[in-house]
Amino acid sequence: MTDRAIIELKGVSKRFGFVEALKRVDTTIREGEFFSLLGPSGCGKTTLLRMIAGFESPTEGEIVIDGKPMKNISANRRPTNMVFQSYAIFPHLNVAENVGYGLKRQRLSRDEHRKTVEEALEMVDLKGYGTRAAHELSGGQRQRVALARALVMRPKVVLLDEPLSALDKKLREQMQVELRQLQQSIGITFILVTHDQEEALIMSDRIAVMFEGNIAQIDTPERLYRRPVSKRVASFIGVMNFLDARATPSDGGLALEIPALGSVNLPASAIPEGLDPASVETIGVRPEMLTLLVAPSESAERITEGTVTGSSYYGDMTYYTVALPNTEKPVTLSMRNTAGRSVLPAGSKVRVGWGAESIVLFR
Repeated sequence: MTDRAIIELKGVSKRFGFVEALKRVDTTIREGEFFSLLGPSGCGKTTLLRMIAGFESPTEGEIVIDGKPMKNISANRRPTNMVFQSYAIFPHLNVAENVGYGLKRQRLSRDEHRKTVEEALEMVDLKGYGTRAAHELSGGQRQRVALARALVMRPKVVLLDEPLSALDKKLREQMQVELRQLQQSIGITFILVTHDQEEALIMSDRIAVMFEGNIAQIDTPERLYRRPVSKRVASFIGVMNFLDARATPSDGGLALEIPALGSVNLPASAIPEGLDPASVETIGVRPEMLTLLVAPSESAERITEGTVTGSSYYGDMTYYTVALPNTEKPVTLSMRNTAGRSVLPAGSKVRVGWGAESIVLFR
């Protein structure tokens, strides 16, 4: 990945009648970046992808790809190629014919055509599958064929419209890793549309979280998860416990009174830029940032008492709901199921450990 912008979106808006699907989107996507558009259904992410591809035109604003404005540039003349959710595999063509379909207009020799198709199939781990009929392919193989058909054209940007949504869970997880490794190996910019937060976190260099036609936050997966800029983003990315809090400035930092957990002082570096400390009314803490201290010898930076109200066993992890003092809603916390650690029953009195660095501030 480089710092060079391969795509620039400048005040891009899209209206369908009275419906405003996108509202003045401004951002850049870097060359060689795996960039994801993440959000719930109807947030505008697919509309934005289709406008980059050239299947829709902006009502306002400008899309620039590789330094060239795309106004009045049709989809087939853009340096992009799309992998659709349905894969759009031609059932009457074999694998090689499907992959090489777009090469017809390039007037390659027969040997050049065959070599280019074989290279694309090898890239997606389908070497030797060229004569296989479309109906003989598994879901994962069909996904690879669709990807090879996009890559064979050597685009500067590959657009992925929820390409893994039709796969079962285990295959989907496998393909997430494979797609990411492939993108890193070939260095082409990938733009993924997905509503699956885990998929976006696993695969992306950066993620744009979208709601109602707006980009709410663009950040790396780690910062997006650890430092969401709003309660809405925090709720959409993973699980977040929200607790009431009172804040007052203190020695350049912030003194927090959290009725459910206790008191804590935060340094100035923990206060998000532009956040007025006086506006803080809520803090967030992720389940894995809370710890059940079972043995008397276990300790933590800060400790509060609680009662287990329920548990969900996931094999590698157990998620507990724990009632804390001075709050009606129980918190969720997660514990890894290590050897010798049994699942605590409801009603168990527990100590909950937590630390200042786990706290996220919200208005």
